Amino acid sequence: MLGTIDLSLTLSQEEYEQLLIKYQVALYALAYQVYLQQRPVIILFEGWDAGGKGGAIRRVTEKIDPRGFVVYPIAAPKGDDATHHYLWRFWRRLPETGQIAIFDRTWYGRVMVERIEGFCKEADWKRAYREINHFERQLVDFGTIIFKFWIHISKEEQLRRFNARSTDKLRSWKLTDEDWRNREKWDQYEEAVNEMLLKTSTLPAPWTIVEGDSKYYARIKILKTLVDKLGQELSIDVFKDQSESVRSKKEKKEKKVKKKGKEGQKVGEKSKVEQPVQGEG
Repeated sequence: MLGTIDLSLTLSQEEYEQLLIKYQVALYALAYQVYLQQRPVIILFEGWDAGGKGGAIRRVTEKIDPRGFVVYPIAAPKGDDATHHYLWRFWRRLPETGQIAIFDRTWYGRVMVERIEGFCKEADWKRAYREINHFERQLVDFGTIIFKFWIHISKEEQLRRFNARSTDKLRSWKLTDEDWRNREKWDQYEEAVNEMLLKTSTLPAPWTIVEGDSKYYARIKILKTLVDKLGQELSIDVFKDQSESVRSKKEKKEKKVKKKGKEGQKVGEKSKVEQPVQGEG
């Protein structure tokens, strides 16, 4: 499945900047509608190490009211989380109605990292596909709007980003020994991801595979997917509303200009009438 993805897709910086503003403004309006209509929203991000999840999340949340969303970075379970069923820690973090929860890594770690690294038994990760599908179905039946993004990059692009991080003092902290170890198991992870996508992309909660070699293209595709589906779920055509609002403002401005013009004309006529004729008196 991943082998068929076209990773050559890209956008110019000019196209990116125009579309970024367009979709961020639309997402701001839709996030407000999420609150008004009291719908919970879950956005899941998975992908290769250095795939661009953090940058995508930053663009998604940049213009949204910070009171309306929360971001959960998910790592290995600790404390109480480690002593319960693997879905328990996610149940605890589900969004309230009218709120957006964004997960940087998700419950799909069960069928990827835990599977490859041997952190659970084979029977456990095989059973997880069914458990996850049921879990997500319950959420959708409750009224939750779910997005699932897999950000896909090539092995060559990942290496380029790893090397760039290793020499960048501001970003070198992002690169760990674990990242390099995971890279050595690329083929195993790719097999696990393909199976995950095949078995858990359902009608209620489908996966969106994001072509990620171009960060510009990936971010815009994610934003567009969010805007399109939220508009559909919330019955809001945000671009139509925006164009009507712009048209309304333009018409009001034109009326105001015309009104001022007429008033100025009347004042001019009045002044002309009242002006004494030369030689009078």
